[in-house]
Amino acid sequence: MNRFLTLLILSVLITNNISGQSKEDSIVKLLKEKMEEQKIPGLQFIIIKNKKIIVSENIGMADVAFSVPVNDNTIFSINSISKVFAGTAIMQLVERGKIKLSETISTYIDDLPLEWQKVTLRQVMGHTSGLPDIEDTKNGGLIGGKGYDYAWTKVKEMPLQSKAGIRFSYNATNYLLVQKIIEKYGEMPFEDFIYKNQFKVAGIKNIYFGNSFDVMKNKSSTYSYYLKDKITNKYIKGDMLFEISEEFASELRADAGAFATSIEISKWIISLQKGEFISKKSIDIMWNPVKLNDGSHGGFGGFLNAYALGWPVINRGILGGVAPIGGGRASFVIYPKENTTIILFTNLTGSSPHKIVENISKVYFENLK
Repeated sequence: MNRFLTLLILSVLITNNISGQSKEDSIVKLLKEKMEEQKIPGLQFIIIKNKKIIVSENIGMADVAFSVPVNDNTIFSINSISKVFAGTAIMQLVERGKIKLSETISTYIDDLPLEWQKVTLRQVMGHTSGLPDIEDTKNGGLIGGKGYDYAWTKVKEMPLQSKAGIRFSYNATNYLLVQKIIEKYGEMPFEDFIYKNQFKVAGIKNIYFGNSFDVMKNKSSTYSYYLKDKITNKYIKGDMLFEISEEFASELRADAGAFATSIEISKWIISLQKGEFISKKSIDIMWNPVKLNDGSHGGFGGFLNAYALGWPVINRGILGGVAPIGGGRASFVIYPKENTTIILFTNLTGSSPHKIVENISKVYFENLK
């Protein structure tokens, strides 16, 4: 009888191990198929379960011209994922009693236009403020093309896009204001606050803020297949791969301009979930979608159907979560109820990694249809 039980237990363990390997193999196979389909030069992929990394893959080239492969130390441009550091910083200041989400931004920032003064910090963080955009979305860079000081003066003269709370409008002005608040009430530059209160706490060394043309050890090139038509100002996809160069104003680090490895982001996520930055209550508040005035939610569309405090939200009954994206090439999705995170960093702009993660989720989670 004992021998039978031993064999039965061994059989179950072996079966579970094979099943686990099979699922992992299926995920990696799907990942490689998507990589080939979209002609992604290189990527990093991680699955975190119960605050531990259970899958880690490096595939392809960090630098195509010099045939440099991706490894654990490869740093990718993760752009707007900066907003999750900013959202967490705001909640750190809330916990310290220095600011309130329900207060108007004019409570914290002086010399704002009259029309801006009734907008709340929560609306700014949720991109429902209705404020004009300081970025030139057609031509790139900041409006006016004359630097930050000129753009800041100019944007304050522009009309509102809408009244606060009417619609979702993702723009850089919101996180410019968030950065100003963090710097004022954190009593130090934004980057210093993040390093001291988040990266140092998590033991992180390989996350940086800067521009894509900055020289950083182990940094991957950033690629694209899209070229801008000089006549129509539209981006057209071609077959030729080329490197792109992006500049992120230092006044907008809360909005974009982060560079990181997937391993370091894993450390940050695990520290967040352990409560090393903010409490579980504050995390729940930070991930709670910001409502419009009519009670609905705004978001990027598709399964990213809501937006919280710096975090795009997958607002659904089964396998809901938060899904930061950056530059159309980097993403991670946290599924809180399943205590699972999937990270995918690529070096190809327009690869929509959040959509690839969604496809991978259908393999990893059997109940996602």
